[in-house]
Amino acid sequence: MDAAALWQRYQDWLYYHEGLGLYLDISRMRFDDAFVATMQPKCEQAFKDMAALEGGAIANSDENRMVGHYWLRDPDLAPTPALKQEITEALDQLEAFANKVHAGEIRPPQAAKFTDILSIGIGGSALGPEFVAAALAPEAPPLAIHFFDNTDPAGFDRVFERLGDRLNSTLVIVITKSGGTPETRNGMVEAKQAFADKGLDFARQAVAITMPGSKMDDLARSEGWLATFPMFDWVGGRTSELSAVGLLDAALQGIDIRSMLAGAKEMDAATRVPDLKANPAALLAIAWYFAGNGKGEKDMVVLPYKDSLLLFSRYLQQLVMESLGKEKDLDGKTVYQGIAVYGNKGSTDQHAYVQQLREGVPNFFLTFIEVLKDREKPSVEVEPGVTAGDYLSGLLQGTRQALYENQRDSITVTLPDVSPRSIGALIALYERAVGLYGFLVNINAYHQPGVEAGKKAAAAILELQMEVVEALEQEGAPLSLPALATVLGATDKTETIYKIVRHLAANQQGVVLEGNPSDLSSLKASLS
Repeated sequence: MDAAALWQRYQDWLYYHEGLGLYLDISRMRFDDAFVATMQPKCEQAFKDMAALEGGAIANSDENRMVGHYWLRDPDLAPTPALKQEITEALDQLEAFANKVHAGEIRPPQAAKFTDILSIGIGGSALGPEFVAAALAPEAPPLAIHFFDNTDPAGFDRVFERLGDRLNSTLVIVITKSGGTPETRNGMVEAKQAFADKGLDFARQAVAITMPGSKMDDLARSEGWLATFPMFDWVGGRTSELSAVGLLDAALQGIDIRSMLAGAKEMDAATRVPDLKANPAALLAIAWYFAGNGKGEKDMVVLPYKDSLLLFSRYLQQLVMESLGKEKDLDGKTVYQGIAVYGNKGSTDQHAYVQQLREGVPNFFLTFIEVLKDREKPSVEVEPGVTAGDYLSGLLQGTRQALYENQRDSITVTLPDVSPRSIGALIALYERAVGLYGFLVNINAYHQPGVEAGKKAAAAILELQMEVVEALEQEGAPLSLPALATVLGATDKTETIYKIVRHLAANQQGVVLEGNPSDLSSLKASLS
């Protein structure tokens, strides 16, 4: 395609939202008019399905619940007055709490003010808050934030070391829908022990974000924690950033959460327009469909050209992959749907994997995230008439051009700046695109049976661990791995038993493993 034709195509497919100052360019996805014509009926049905979803239709059949994260930024759309009241009251209470913490009206027993946040959660209860903190937190926030987002003991220790003597002025926020998420529970137990070791009253410095009536809610209330804030059953973890899950962390860091919600609300309105070219989420969804032939045949590489947006690709991994990675479609047919997401940032990737992107396996499409505003203050010229920001913009445009010339497709999302309003809009744009794409490929984007299967498997391994220790205690003599498996009646699990005893021995948890590690048949396990 010659330059004149490309310029015309760019004009034809460039979307601009005046209120948000956001651009979306899918002109470098090489679909043709015939493809667009085939997608029109699918898009029209997807618009209807999305409208039904927002109206309160049951979407997650596994849990018999609605999907209503859209109501969080526009409570007037909630299907009942009671739900509207719950949303508005929760937001008001959250803001009031943050303001009192900032003013020192809510304070720790042994310090004048809270100085730090320890946010404990996993998955959607961590990825969104981490992304927003990296993108929007001021350099000197009212409270600095730290995360437990795993069940890694060394990771816990690193955070405690960073907090040091400020543990007595740290506000702990435990985020879990049910209270039964093991990783979050483990982080809370570790935090409680650290507080106890320093003679601190954990409950006087702890807040829970959970479903009313959950195990965590009961625990927090019985122990007299500072506050509890609700998680709603109609908000999934990967779409929870604009609920209390993300907003409490953000408000405490001094981020304007009302602006985030306003940006999301305005983007939601734009993505309700039942017209393909006037709906940015629909444009993203058909671009994804084209790239992967409606089957996820190509990966989504996300390149934000801004340091503060480094974690956006990590946040999108859960939003996109957990939503779209499904074995069965809505008709029960095996389809193996999904889109793999990875990325880092520009221009770091000019010196990392862009070489492969341009000349290697063409199994991907690019998403460039461009930010127009370089910084708050004027920039110094690094060359006559050229700033560092000009270089960043030039590298983005050059990479886009070089990739397209070598038959690599790309999408470009352009934000006016990195602000609460634009980040709220960006989150809403991708939430809606994921939902529309799910309807286009006929899968349920709002359940996650594969995640639950992994949790059940992990629980079974930990149960087997208890049986291993009990068997060794009863036998009272060293046992080979096959013998131990036989005693347990689990000869089909010998490998798992080996990994259990190896881990217990490495951590001095009462088990000794003797023999040559390179010859597994020589190994014998016993209690120390």
